[in-house]
Amino acid sequence: MKNCPGKRVGVHSVGNHTAIELIGRDRPGLLSEISAVLANLHFNVAAAEVWTHNRRIACVLYVNDDPTSRAVDDPNRLSIMEEQLKHILRGCEDDDKVARTSFSMGFTHIDRRLHQMLFADRDYEGGGVTTEVDYPPSFKPKITVERCEEKGYSVVSVQCKDRAKLMFDIVCTLTDMQYVVFHANISSNGPYALQEYFIRHMDGCTLDTEGEKERVIKCLEAAIHRRVSEGLSLELCAKDRVGLLSEVTRILRENGLSVRRAGVSTVGEQAVNVFYVRDAYGNPVDTKTIEALRKEIGHTMMLNVKKDPASAKA
Repeated sequence: MKNCPGKRVGVHSVGNHTAIELIGRDRPGLLSEISAVLANLHFNVAAAEVWTHNRRIACVLYVNDDPTSRAVDDPNRLSIMEEQLKHILRGCEDDDKVARTSFSMGFTHIDRRLHQMLFADRDYEGGGVTTEVDYPPSFKPKITVERCEEKGYSVVSVQCKDRAKLMFDIVCTLTDMQYVVFHANISSNGPYALQEYFIRHMDGCTLDTEGEKERVIKCLEAAIHRRVSEGLSLELCAKDRVGLLSEVTRILRENGLSVRRAGVSTVGEQAVNVFYVRDAYGNPVDTKTIEALRKEIGHTMMLNVKKDPASAKA
């Protein structure tokens, strides 16, 4: 466990906090259960980022002690929190390998760390799990790996729908796979991106086997999909307090919504939460559910609903 005074998450300083990493098998309502544990132990979630991919969930949360607004340094409280979170992540599974909890993130960039966690968890091997509903054709990348004989590089070409941080996600994954990027060509054509990376192994070798090439393609597909903002976007603003995240995620769960990705930040006394949601079966959220949400939380929080990006035409 490492306390990180003055650590910055995104563009907002969250002051003294304790960083928590969680990874395990995703299921409807899991984020609500995690948030409830932290609220019951009087830990305030100052910032968090949650990604799901191929039925796996990875979270990085920054919490502080409610009474003191400082990092949690009581080993007994941390031990209790760790045991309760592990129990929730395991669910009905008895195998400890199903879930992991860590308090030692250090100063790594939060998105960088989420990529590392899911890559180490081998989420790219979850072939056959993701459905057409999850990723329509406009989101499916076309990736090839060729050899550049003249320069002695392997050339990784990626064509997909352009979005923010696409290059970041690809370079992070190539780095995690122990490749060195020597050159890159980045361009776009309307809504689509074309990116080429000239790479070698750290020992200077190129990718020579079909198995290596296939692994690179799978890992890059996973890296691109992790950040795809599938689902309806719900932006909620309210005065920050202990238990706010637990309350919001409970309401989402009770209305049959599954959180696909989430971001939590604190600006002054205001908490800003963004959730990308679908129903429990992975389908788009219907209008009746949205209206029910507005009635239940509209009097205590500001709710902004945005269109499902995955439903947009290519």
